[in-house]
Amino acid sequence: MAFSPADWQAITLSLQLAGLSTVLLLLLGTPLAWWLAGTRSALKPLWTALVAMPLVLPPTVLGFYLLVLMGPQGPVGQATQALGLGRLPFTFAGLVVGSVLCSLPFVVQPLQQAFEAIPPRLLEAAATLRAGPLDRFFSIALPLARPGLVTALVLGFAHALGEFGVVLMLGGSIPGKTRVLSVALYDHVEATEFADAHRLAAAMVVFALAVLVSLQLVNRPRAAARVASTVAGAP
Repeated sequence: MAFSPADWQAITLSLQLAGLSTVLLLLLGTPLAWWLAGTRSALKPLWTALVAMPLVLPPTVLGFYLLVLMGPQGPVGQATQALGLGRLPFTFAGLVVGSVLCSLPFVVQPLQQAFEAIPPRLLEAAATLRAGPLDRFFSIALPLARPGLVTALVLGFAHALGEFGVVLMLGGSIPGKTRVLSVALYDHVEATEFADAHRLAAAMVVFALAVLVSLQLVNRPRAAARVASTVAGAP
């Protein structure tokens, strides 16, 4: 499967964007998921809904409002210009911001579910042994939430790699700067270059299938362990 130099450039840029976005998603999403799993705030449904908004909101809507916020007249845009950082729209940094916000629920939700599945008595027992909050998190919660962490990692990377609406609104199609894989595919279709479009689309289909199969393999041992535990505990 031969890609043109421009397409390889788009693939490389997409991998860089997905990799950096995934790191930031894990750094931001893990503590957020831990807080959502443990909070008893009456506003928890609101915070959970806000995190999940990108799942139901059209990406172009999210991209439009991010463009307004980060534009020269927006509060974020004015702040970045005052700090000497310039404007974020139509830059790689702007794509990272949009990718993180759009992919956030794909990381937070699996982690939150994994944290909520941890028996509270384990954390309570650790607390009685004078384990601090950070110690309980890193030594108990995080290892037990490993399947959710792996799921969050894979889904976050995959979604950041294939995102289209937000990156198109925020970055356009600037070769070497903002022209990522999904935008390159759109450009080929728009130019009726269907052979090139087929190659990129086929690669993305294979990647998506590999992601889904890997998630099945990761989650299968956990499901088997639950079945075995149920059978062992049966009278």
